[in-house]
Amino acid sequence: MFTASRRRGNALRSGLVIAGLVALAGILVLPAGAYDLQNLRSNSEGQVEFTTPSGNIGCIYTPAGGTSYYETADGLAEIQCDRVEPKYVRAILGGKGAGYFAAADDASCCSLTQKLNYGKVAQLGPFQCLSERTGLTCARPDGHGFFLSKALVQAK
Repeated sequence: MFTASRRRGNALRSGLVIAGLVALAGILVLPAGAYDLQNLRSNSEGQVEFTTPSGNIGCIYTPAGGTSYYETADGLAEIQCDRVEPKYVRAILGGKGAGYFAAADDASCCSLTQKLNYGKVAQLGPFQCLSERTGLTCARPDGHGFFLSKALVQAK
């Protein structure tokens, strides 16, 4: 019985990993025209904050050069997204290199005033973020990005 449960659990995890890879590959392969673009408002310093419709993932985009109060790690544009449940995780994608996960001491990302609707893509500087019921994918044209959902977190 334990072996059957383990096999089902492994099969479920494998399915979630495949779904995440397909979502990440999908946004990297499909042109933005394949999805409807959604325009999001920026603040006076060019930052854009949004959440997914579930409210479980919130993101903040910072343009190249940063702002008067925040400097990106590499001086280039950056997107940070925080997943709240089941465990708080922060994903970061800068202007170069792979996406990665970082400790989030502040656990306070993002305004709740803008939502990136399911099935929509936001073009934020060099990044595209696709919101789907299965999770959020953000990526650059060079293939680096991340995928966040309740079940899975991945960076490439």
